[in-house]
Amino acid sequence: MASEKEEGARPERSEGFEELYRRLEETVARLEEGGLAMEESLALYEEGMKLARRCQELLQQAELRISRLQEAFAEGLGLMREEAEDYLPTEDPE
Repeated sequence: MASEKEEGARPERSEGFEELYRRLEETVARLEEGGLAMEESLALYEEGMKLARRCQELLQQAELRISRLQEAFAEGLGLMREEAEDYLPTEDPE
């Protein structure tokens, strides 16, 4: 049975990257300090892994969004180049 502290420590899907990363840093710092009971260390390690996994998911989502934006931008430039040729002045043979 999980305690309220453990339940409240789970990474929430609605939390932003910055908050999750801050919590991850705090968790790592507590583990590095040492002096914890084995069970507490294991619980912190598990929590840190969950936080790290969620941070990685958010980074991958951001990377995908950037890739899609870059592709859309490149496609838009391609269309602009094709359409711009339609507006170039034509040379009249004299």
